[in-house]
Amino acid sequence: MKFLFLMDPLETVIYEKDTTFMLMLGAHTRGHEVYFLPEDGISLIEGKVYFHAIKVIPQAIAHMPFKEENTAHLNQDDIHAVFVRPDPPVDEQYLMNTLLLDHLPKHIAVINSPSGIRTVNEKVWVNQFKNITPPTIISANKGDLLDFIARHKNVIAKPTNGFGGKSVFHIKKECTNTKVILETLTESYNRAIVVQKYIPESKNGDKRILLLNGNILGAVLRVHEEGEHRNNFYAGGKPMPTIITTNDKKIIALLKPHLQKLGLYFVGIDILGDYLIEVNVTSPTCLQEMNRLYNVQLEEKVIAFVEKMIK
Repeated sequence: MKFLFLMDPLETVIYEKDTTFMLMLGAHTRGHEVYFLPEDGISLIEGKVYFHAIKVIPQAIAHMPFKEENTAHLNQDDIHAVFVRPDPPVDEQYLMNTLLLDHLPKHIAVINSPSGIRTVNEKVWVNQFKNITPPTIISANKGDLLDFIARHKNVIAKPTNGFGGKSVFHIKKECTNTKVILETLTESYNRAIVVQKYIPESKNGDKRILLLNGNILGAVLRVHEEGEHRNNFYAGGKPMPTIITTNDKKIIALLKPHLQKLGLYFVGIDILGDYLIEVNVTSPTCLQEMNRLYNVQLEEKVIAFVEKMIK
C-alpha cells in the first residue's frame, strides 16, 4: 500500500524523538511504500486530489533517517492512507490542506480526520468538559484576564496554538511581569490566550497518554528539569514510567465517543493530577519515549490499525 505523510520538512525531523518518523518506519517495516508530502504538495484539479510527493525509505540511522528515492506525482486513485502530521500552529496553510483533503474518497484512510482537526483546537476544545478541566479563561480582554489572575493568584498562561511548551508562562500573585507577559502573549490584547489555574501536581510531572481509536495505546510521565516549570520534552522534560489510574480511565471513557465521532484516531491527551489539560490531534508525540521505557513498538499497532481501516 502507499502511505503519504503530510509533515514538516524532512530535515527538521529529530531522529531520537520524532513520532512521525517512527510511524513512517513502522509502515516501511510492514511492507508499505512511504511518501513524504510537503505542505505545499496537494492540488485539487477538477474535483480530484493530486499529490507532489517524494518516495522515501525510513531507516534506523541517526545521521540519515531517510533515503530519498524519487519524486512522485500521485493522485487519489494511487494511495491508501494519508497521515496529517505538520506541527502547529494550525495556520492558513494547515487549514487549506485539511480542506483539500476533505475531497478524498471515503475509502482512503486519513489520520486524523481533516474536519476533526479543524473542530478540535488542542487547548480550547477541552473546556466543554468542565468537571475534568481546571478553571480556565480564554480571552484577549485585559480586564477579564487580570481579574481571573487576581482571583486564582497562581496560574499558567499560554497561546492557544502553541506546542512543545513554547511561550508557556507561570504567573504568581507577586509577579511584577504579569502585564508584560499578557501584552506579549495577546499581542497587545488583540489575540485570545489561555490562562489556567495552576495545578500543584504539575511539580511531579504531567502525563501524556496516547489513544488509538479512543483506546489506550501507551503513557509516559514528563518531568521537568531543575529550575523549569514546563514538563514538555522539547523544553527539557525527561520521560518516566507511569500508570493509568481509575481517574484517567474515566477521562478517556468520556472523551472516546467524541473522538471516534470526529474521526480522531491517533490522539495524545495531557493530564495533570486529576485534570485534563489538552487534547492533541495535530501531531501527537511521545511514542518513541514510550517505546524505550517499556520495550515495545507501538508504531506497529498504529499501522496495523490503519491497515484494518483500509480493508
